[in-house]
Amino acid sequence: MTDTLLALVPEWGALVIALANMLACMALPIPASIVMLAAGAFAAAGDLDIAPLLAGALAGAVAGDQGGYWLGRAFGPRLIARLERRRRAARLVGRAVAWLERRRLPAVFLSRWLVSALGPYVNFAAGAARMNWLGFTLPSVAGECIWVAAFIGLGYGFSADIEALGSVLANLAAAIGAGVVAVVLGRMLWRGTGHGREDG
Repeated sequence: MTDTLLALVPEWGALVIALANMLACMALPIPASIVMLAAGAFAAAGDLDIAPLLAGALAGAVAGDQGGYWLGRAFGPRLIARLERRRRAARLVGRAVAWLERRRLPAVFLSRWLVSALGPYVNFAAGAARMNWLGFTLPSVAGECIWVAAFIGLGYGFSADIEALGSVLANLAAAIGAGVVAVVLGRMLWRGTGHGREDG
């Protein structure tokens, strides 16, 4: 699938990126970050204009976030329960719901770009929790601006070493995800031993 999408980028440009981002933001296994890196590289080579790429990528990401939010709002617990039946999704849904309950606006903003694997599940959870639409949309759009600019910009700046860059970014995303899990588990263990209660 990745090779097919990458082959379509120079021909369809912003449209392919918009579609990839929209589907990825609705929890479909689409390599949106790699597509944006490739688009940035094509822009650096002069094959594509960067402005439509940025606009298309942002429009697709925002549309995907809104789709996830409204699906969560319409189907709420049933959708969450269905996602939880899939093992990998169940882990991400649980983390997204817990994170959203504690942080709300920062959770939406950071899950667009810093912990992007949680993004689609935060969308569903925010809708299911009946989070205020504007309170969801503003941090969502702000976070997507960072995600889109970072990946297309990196593709543009490092077009000569795009494969190496993709590998480094994948490893970095895995390391950040592992760090978030380690912090959450550490806090749970700390509270479980009673230290958290004694300190409070």
